[in-house]
Amino acid sequence: MSLLDKIAAAVTPMASQEERAEARRKAEQLSQGDDWLGQILDHHRQIESAFDRALNAAGAGERRTAAGELAGILMAHANAEEAVIYPALVEGSSKAHATMAYEEQAAAKINMAILENLDPMSQEWRDKLEHIQGAVAQHVYQEESSWFPDVIQNVPLEKQQALSKRYAEEFGRYNRGSGSGSGGNQPAHLSQIA
Repeated sequence: MSLLDKIAAAVTPMASQEERAEARRKAEQLSQGDDWLGQILDHHRQIESAFDRALNAAGAGERRTAAGELAGILMAHANAEEAVIYPALVEGSSKAHATMAYEEQAAAKINMAILENLDPMSQEWRDKLEHIQGAVAQHVYQEESSWFPDVIQNVPLEKQQALSKRYAEEFGRYNRGSGSGSGGNQPAHLSQIA
């Protein structure tokens, strides 16, 4: 955990791994598989794996490549949520949660841009990546534990079906891939998205 994460945790305790796993399990039960929530859960898993690959990459080139792949999936996912899901969150239950979600994702985008300019073999790079990973993990927990279950509960089914289609379209647009909503051939580089 980075120093920034330790400070943040002192103010707002981060969810434990057990709490995150329980939130994921409950969210998976609410999902209809390939609906908007299922797509998002799949992207959350891909993002977690991308963080692991970046943190475990050996050389500078591998780290840059892994961080670029992380940026691609993270930014496509964030932009799709911002365009499609967060407005439904406002409509469904909570403008405050949507505002917080937008702000957290803006911070992640800024930090990913900063990461791009750091020496990938430096401790500063690793600390920055761990900070982003911690912030994203907490953000994902909030989405999976309460924000998205609120959308499931408060937004009509017909609207949720439209959300599923729109989320896949938006993710595909930013992922520069197949547009299928579950990934693409080549992730977009952060500087091409922002």
